Amino acid sequence: MVSSMFMRAIVQFLSLQLLFIRYTLSVRPIEVKGSEFINSASKDRFHIVGVAYQPGGSSGYDGKSGNDPLSDSSVCLRDAALMQRLGINAIRVYNVNPSANHDMCASIFNAVGIYMIVDVNSPLDGESLSRVDPNSTYTADYLNRIFGVVEAFKGYPNTLGFFGGNEVINDMSNIKIIPPYIRAVTRDLKQYIAKHSTRPIPVGYSAADVRPILFSTWEYFQCAIDGDANDPTRSDFFGLNSYSWCGSDATFQSSTYADLVQRFSNTSNPVFFSEYGCNKQSPRPFNEVQALYGPDMTGVFSGGLVYEYSEEPSNYGLVNINSDGSVRLLQDYDNLQQQYNKLNITLLTSGDPGDAAVTPPKCDASLIDSPDFYSKFDIPDIPSGGQQLIDNGVKNPNQGKLIPVTDTKVTQKVEGSNGLVINGLAIQPLPDDQSNTPSGKNTSGEATGTSTAGNPKSTKKGAGSRDELTWIMLGTFVGSALVWGL
Repeated sequence: MVSSMFMRAIVQFLSLQLLFIRYTLSVRPIEVKGSEFINSASKDRFHIVGVAYQPGGSSGYDGKSGNDPLSDSSVCLRDAALMQRLGINAIRVYNVNPSANHDMCASIFNAVGIYMIVDVNSPLDGESLSRVDPNSTYTADYLNRIFGVVEAFKGYPNTLGFFGGNEVINDMSNIKIIPPYIRAVTRDLKQYIAKHSTRPIPVGYSAADVRPILFSTWEYFQCAIDGDANDPTRSDFFGLNSYSWCGSDATFQSSTYADLVQRFSNTSNPVFFSEYGCNKQSPRPFNEVQALYGPDMTGVFSGGLVYEYSEEPSNYGLVNINSDGSVRLLQDYDNLQQQYNKLNITLLTSGDPGDAAVTPPKCDASLIDSPDFYSKFDIPDIPSGGQQLIDNGVKNPNQGKLIPVTDTKVTQKVEGSNGLVINGLAIQPLPDDQSNTPSGKNTSGEATGTSTAGNPKSTKKGAGSRDELTWIMLGTFVGSALVWGL
């Protein structure tokens, strides 16, 4: 007969394991297949319904203190609850500290089915490529920084991908020198991931919407050198920061969205808006959401990220964050939620992934139609010391991992756009390895002093639910107890 003390120890251990399962199995990694993002388990298409997330703007990242947008778990819990209520399934984080601990924040977003797209660069010296002299900044120290970001985020299943550059090509003055260096950084990141990650993680580029050079930029990064579809210098996805749809009177045609769809129609990698949401009209109506996620665009575009979550000096926020950590929703939040709730979620996940298997074009100068744009594909060699980093990895890497999420209730005061306090706001960890989607309910006017966390819908991603796993483990324990005579 096993002692009661031993039985209590087993029960405690099993309880911890069940807790870990309940709050850490939310998403399956996203893969790239041709021109689509694909869920690695269900093989459904994945469209980004996302938001740019950089509370505090560029000052929200401090390389000296170690702070960044994903280092404060109470802030992440608050914002994850509001994003889950909104219907978000992805965030873009621009500036992260590779040495900071992101485990709890990443686990919180994972628990509610929200993916992360992480920029590897930052505005600080030595942490990005120079637009005017890229060779001077393309160094082993720079690679050590961006590889450190990979180490910090590669262990989270909800890391959707990395941006190797953001608007590095932004005007006519740097199109003659920058392009091959961006491909070099893409190559280095992908080779590091292949060597040191247990799964492939896509690497892409986020482009400025400068029409004279936009499509040459896309062609330059999507093509395959020598026709090799596995060319590591080729971008896995292409993001576009576009603000061409402005106001209630804009249309699919007048916004030039129709032109974007036509020009990107033969893309061989996923294309999406890495930023959108013109604020010339305030509050923003967000009527472009119906076009972006409707039948006119979903065959070409893979969704987008609204700019941006928090109100900063540029006035693009969905929420206003006060100095004491309290939050008030803005009318933009309500308007976006109303637009999201109209979406046909089935349209965003349906389709044959085989249709996305597009062969990339072979790199050739004829693809480039912008005068003076760099049209050679002689990619710079890795700088001295860089190959050793790829072969051996960065020293003392900060490797993130999922951890149990035990706190679900938001502690900060949150008000609706009508000024009424939202009580009982909490994250709702999703079962069945699901990703978050809009609820389909109009909750924008429900900030009435009661909980408006809503009942977010989700997209099924796994074959076995967490409830099933719980019963399997419990059944195993009970069966063993009977055998042992406990």
